[in-house]
Amino acid sequence: MTAFAHPPHPASHVKAVELGKESKDPHAIPEFNSQLAFQEPVLYLPPLLSSLPDHYQLQIPHADPRYPPLVTETRLPDIDPASLSLHKALHHFKPLTPYYADTSYDEAFNWSELELPKDEERDWYCVVFRSRRKSGSDGISLYEADKLAHEEAIRNGGLILYWYGVPNPTTGINLATCIWQSRKHAMAANSRPHHINAMRLAANAYDVYGLERYRLRKVQGESGVSIEPFDGGDVGW
Repeated sequence: MTAFAHPPHPASHVKAVELGKESKDPHAIPEFNSQLAFQEPVLYLPPLLSSLPDHYQLQIPHADPRYPPLVTETRLPDIDPASLSLHKALHHFKPLTPYYADTSYDEAFNWSELELPKDEERDWYCVVFRSRRKSGSDGISLYEADKLAHEEAIRNGGLILYWYGVPNPTTGINLATCIWQSRKHAMAANSRPHHINAMRLAANAYDVYGLERYRLRKVQGESGVSIEPFDGGDVGW
């Protein structure tokens, strides 16, 4: 999937903060345009979580009630118990710096604050997209194509979280990330028609587009998780 490249960003109704310090009217919607007119890096707190299958009715306490996670209308067809625990923990997922697009993945987000049951052991597959759009590229088409690819991935299963920010006003670099139940789920999504269309549009719309792959690891007997570079092989199911 490409990073959403045009408004509305799904977190645009949430107050933006700079390095944890309130700096904007909580009701003000950020300005977006191809000239990157905003004046400072923006830190969006909420993750975009895939809605759980219909038979799950979880009430998740939020780390900060002002910034509840965003959820999709489309629901996952299924989810395994350990991934359900991760989904719950990811309600508290957030970037640690407004410079996330230029920060290493293991340091850009609050991985150390995520906690899962100690008796569970599981790996998940993470993909990171760092991109910079070409001047004058069609942001509306990119946004609509990526939205359809995102919904397609949820319907077909495996996508737990999708998070993305806005371009750094100095470098123009943006970051988006997906967390999947398994690498097989992510690879299957690559062959779906909406994903293929989104990638076709992205190929002509970005002058920088890099992919990074990681393993999110939870070890039995520990409550925390760790991020490791993906070194091949299966991840997850």
